[in-house]
Amino acid sequence: MVEKTPATSNFWPSFYEPFRHFGARLSEWLAPASEASSDDKTYRIAVELPGVDEKDIDITVDDGMVTVKGEKKESREEKGETWYFSERQYGSFSRSFRLPADADAGKISADLKDGVLTLTVARAAPEVAKARKVPIGRA
Repeated sequence: MVEKTPATSNFWPSFYEPFRHFGARLSEWLAPASEASSDDKTYRIAVELPGVDEKDIDITVDDGMVTVKGEKKESREEKGETWYFSERQYGSFSRSFRLPADADAGKISADLKDGVLTLTVARAAPEVAKARKVPIGRA
């Protein structure tokens, strides 16, 4: 005999399903937009940070990973004879980028212009294999 379960027993799991990965989706939505490009000598990462001051941005390099962190603080206030408008936006952000194997983590520069942070990472010169003599040991 098959036991029937009430129709509401499956309601709660399905009710919470849309919220299951909400944190990951929210962090993706709040993360600043970025794009990466490269040429023969450098890698470039551009991160859109409109309204963010240079002093509110922190860039670190650790174990082949570049991380850009910061905080956006923006407020706007307008007054009229019979009205008042105030708007504030605050929030922190963080984006991390794995550097390619041939990136030189010691040669990274950053420039902020017109709300776009551009990181430039030099490519390491390829190692040229040199011929070497191999000694023969006695066993």
